[in-house]
Amino acid sequence: MSKVLMKGNEAVGAAAIKAGCKYFFGYPITPQSELPEYMSKALPEAGGVFLQAESEVAAINMVYGAAGAGARVMTGSSSPGISLKQEGITYCAGAELPCVIVNMMRGGPGLGSIQPGQADYFQSTRGGGNGDYRTLVYAPASIQETVDYVMLAFDKADQYRNPVLILADGMIGQMMEAVEFKEAKKIDLPKKDWASTGTKGKRSRNIINSLYLEAEDLEAHNVRLEKKYKTIEENEVLYEAFGLEDAEVVCVAYGTTSRIVKTAIKQAEAKGIKVGMIRPITLWPFPYEAFKNINLNAKGMLAVEMSSGQLTDDVKIGIEGRLPVYFNGRTGGMIPTPESIVADIEKIAGGTK
Repeated sequence: MSKVLMKGNEAVGAAAIKAGCKYFFGYPITPQSELPEYMSKALPEAGGVFLQAESEVAAINMVYGAAGAGARVMTGSSSPGISLKQEGITYCAGAELPCVIVNMMRGGPGLGSIQPGQADYFQSTRGGGNGDYRTLVYAPASIQETVDYVMLAFDKADQYRNPVLILADGMIGQMMEAVEFKEAKKIDLPKKDWASTGTKGKRSRNIINSLYLEAEDLEAHNVRLEKKYKTIEENEVLYEAFGLEDAEVVCVAYGTTSRIVKTAIKQAEAKGIKVGMIRPITLWPFPYEAFKNINLNAKGMLAVEMSSGQLTDDVKIGIEGRLPVYFNGRTGGMIPTPESIVADIEKIAGGTK
């Protein structure tokens, strides 16, 4: 298929429809509002249903209902809107309901701004709602990756019976790039014989629930969930890495920030500094295994992000104290510049930082 020029939010919608999404429940919020706008026209034309809910809370609970009936369903929002959905997300995780949730992050905390941010990292990777649960989190760095991982997210949600999060930022949602809608690799998916679709007199009732009043029952449920999360950790880690073996400095960044870092690396290498990079594509599970390949004679690690250092915590866990970890970040909708990153790389390589 030939490439088409699409805005990020619209590409998310087109990818979801190609992946078989039949229901979208959402509420407009900048910088993701083009997603529900696109779905309101394109999804009914594809035989699906779009519904603008009265609130984010209502939208995620509509997702719960559609997912419980076995349908492919998605919702989208931006940072404070995702915060409102957290109760529903933990309910979906507790009831093991497959669904896809898109967060086009903006500056925070609170209502914050409409400029891009990455400060929802903890909320996304640690489980923003109550209880012991995890969501698989993809962090695309381009519109093409956004298309690819939205389509993959539907399959992984069904494979593991679990919510899957697409964590991007306002730049991904608002920028335009050429994309190709490739045929997705076929995955053998389990039948949805658990779905609540009516018995038709042929089987016992399916009950979709996350409420366990007996402590023993809830513990057994949580143990089973934890086993599933371990399987995801073993099989679903994705990352990009280069130059780790002989790097003087190793940068870590994800999403659109990683594109800025790559520009900075080219500028640093032009000055004779060897710089490696780890770009997590799955933020949970985090690619800790990539850190085993880092040259321990390097001078240090540099985490670059649009937050106050949330990614930096995972970088410190990954390197296990073997190298010093430094931080370059902006918040509130401000974006790190290649010049500031190169300046930090030079200080680390020169031993002055």
